[in-house]
Amino acid sequence: MRNEYERLDVQDDLDLFQLFHELWKQKILILSCFSLALISAVLYVTLVNPTYEAKLYTLPPSQNEIEQLNYGRGGDSGLSYLTTKDVYESFLKNLQSEAVRNNFFRSVYLPSLSESQRSETRDALYQEFTKKLTVSVAAKDMPIRYAITVQASDPIVTVRWASAYTEMAAERARREVLNSVRSESTLIANNLEQQIVSAQASARKQRADQITQLKEALVVAKSIGLEKPPMITGAVTSEASAAMNGALTYMRGSKALEAEIGNLESRESDDPFIRNLRSKQEKISFYRNLRIDPSVISVYQQDGAVEQPDKPIQPKKALIVGLSAVLGLGLGGALAIGRITLQRQRKTPLTVG
Repeated sequence: MRNEYERLDVQDDLDLFQLFHELWKQKILILSCFSLALISAVLYVTLVNPTYEAKLYTLPPSQNEIEQLNYGRGGDSGLSYLTTKDVYESFLKNLQSEAVRNNFFRSVYLPSLSESQRSETRDALYQEFTKKLTVSVAAKDMPIRYAITVQASDPIVTVRWASAYTEMAAERARREVLNSVRSESTLIANNLEQQIVSAQASARKQRADQITQLKEALVVAKSIGLEKPPMITGAVTSEASAAMNGALTYMRGSKALEAEIGNLESRESDDPFIRNLRSKQEKISFYRNLRIDPSVISVYQQDGAVEQPDKPIQPKKALIVGLSAVLGLGLGGALAIGRITLQRQRKTPLTVG
């Protein structure tokens, strides 16, 4: 039995040796396949346009960067303070909006294409563009950090487009926030003006009513011949004085009533007698003249610098060349074995049973 195993091992060694010997005879075929695959891979990675990738990361703005937006807010204004979250949400909404994406596509991406590239349909070009510029959450554990990713054949373009797209979204968000603040300020000023107009109208009516009451009291005073108010002394002085403002107004005397009526009729404005009128006018002036410098408002913070890529993400040259070399050798080996098998079949004589 042992001799049988040894004979089989020797036979296997001979078969392997013979196989390698036969493959060596097919070395030209194997090397040809290997060389063809290798040359094809080298030509591909040399001629194909490389793709570079740049990323810009954003975070919410700091409180100092939105401070001017809160001028005139809070307290009794009826306006709540804007938070960095409020402002950043406006930015993120625009960053992911189709309006900004379409604007960038028309104003930046399309002009960068050659005439032959622009010959494709607009839908096809837009689909290609959406693959080259993406917006996503940078990390699940930090949902407020977003990444703007740009892919292009020019590394400088990737950095420029990432910054340009982000700033385009930021500018749109900044305008929205400022317009909202101005609208709210205008609304407050309009409400205060309406309050003043109503108060002035009410004051005029009250003055007219007061004049009518005084004139009736004057008729009574003259009818009883009371020119001057009676002298009242003692503890009842304050009570009697208060009574002169009601049904006993005639007790002020005709002379005092005539003077008061004349003064009310000649009054040019009731504004000095309207409560809180001046403070409301100051608030109106403040909200009407409120100006916010857009240059000091930021709707996001850039997290780090945008690094210009020095290596393309595609094609992966080493991987493509390596895989091509392996595939070339494998294909050459398979063809060689196939040729060896075919040659053996032709040499084997046919047996008749």
